[in-house]
Amino acid sequence: MKTKILFFVLNLSLVTWATAQTGKVVSFTLNSKALQNTGGEDPNRKVSVYLPPNYDASTQRYPVIYYLHGFMGKDNIFPQMQKILDEGIARQKIKPFIFVQADQYTIFEGSFYSNSSLTGNWDEFESKELVEYMDKNYRTLATRESRGIAGHSMGGYGAFKIGMLHPEVFSSIYALSPGLLAMVKEFGPNSNSFKEVQNIKTPEELKKTYYPKVLVAVARAWSPNPNKPPFFCDFPFSYEGDKMIVNQPILEKWEANMPVYMVDKYADNLRKMTAIKLDWGRNDSPRFPVQIGMLSQRLENLGINHFAEEYIGDHGNKIWTMDGRVLNDLLPFFNDYLKF
Repeated sequence: MKTKILFFVLNLSLVTWATAQTGKVVSFTLNSKALQNTGGEDPNRKVSVYLPPNYDASTQRYPVIYYLHGFMGKDNIFPQMQKILDEGIARQKIKPFIFVQADQYTIFEGSFYSNSSLTGNWDEFESKELVEYMDKNYRTLATRESRGIAGHSMGGYGAFKIGMLHPEVFSSIYALSPGLLAMVKEFGPNSNSFKEVQNIKTPEELKKTYYPKVLVAVARAWSPNPNKPPFFCDFPFSYEGDKMIVNQPILEKWEANMPVYMVDKYADNLRKMTAIKLDWGRNDSPRFPVQIGMLSQRLENLGINHFAEEYIGDHGNKIWTMDGRVLNDLLPFFNDYLKF
């Protein structure tokens, strides 16, 4: 009888422990002043927040990881993502924390986390409005030392760039497979991408593509032109037959938004970071190892301490999985470098 009672107590303890290790996801909509725009984008943005286990039952304050989704993504913290965040805490890969993901999906499927005179100030929304809202409405540790910024693909680009521009807000950066760091390979001037986008005349036609759609989203962010329908933007390269024509002023606008070309100007900001990490999959599209390698080399040349790591994977198969980067690398990184 004593054995059965002991088994019952142990079993009950395990159930209680498992329940206690489950966080929760809540959502709200933020009406953004920064995102008032003339480009047809909705300034009302949904935000999803992961709160750690026992958040409601405690008075504790927590560090915050701001996570930026990739192109075509939204704010959704899917069940698999929550499972990984719960698992990170349960396995003690990271102490309890808050995780925030805001919707930056646009008409052409991505803001590129940049301030734009056409589509709104997405950097300002993320780095100022959202942070202020979180600090006011949730029990955050409201200091830069307790804020990290991370993201994947377009979000990796955004995390590095916003972190670099705002060292007064964020102290640590983790960029998973960051994109659009430089114009190389699939987005290089001699790829087919710029030739294809030049020949697309309607939004309906554009939405059936991938690379041209990305270029339009980027151009609406970095080189908007309100007098140039239907996409209201300019591109750095055009073509007359096989001859490439460089639009130098537009090229300069694009390079002013690409981290490989930005880091010299903002090197002192990056030196203020507690930690920076870049990673990429060996089997990802060709542009990723090239452009991330370029950025890492430039950071090294500037004496900016950082981590850069290649792993065996492609663009998405080792991110939000039990053997993936978020659980085994990103969360431990922030556990080491954020102030709890």
